[in-house]
Amino acid sequence: MGQVGFLVRRQQSVPVRYKGNVLSTPLRLDLVVNDLVAVECKATSRYNDIFAVQCLTYLRLMNLKLGIVVNFGERLVKEGFHRVVNDL
Repeated sequence: MGQVGFLVRRQQSVPVRYKGNVLSTPLRLDLVVNDLVAVECKATSRYNDIFAVQCLTYLRLMNLKLGIVVNFGERLVKEGFHRVVNDL
């Protein structure tokens, strides 16, 4: 449980299913907040659109609607927040 009452899971294992089979190596999502929001953390000087695609993959695999990619490499952290939605 987080300090302000949020349930935060770190390094959440995300199984990948393909044609009914589960792949042996699951993906790892950085954070899941209240089992509702996926958070993917990056630290790079330049944001890449592939980060949003990666987050969308997590959302689809976990059947979540909202994700956030946070890039701590931006000059200002507020410029590093990118919202990702799944079927909204």
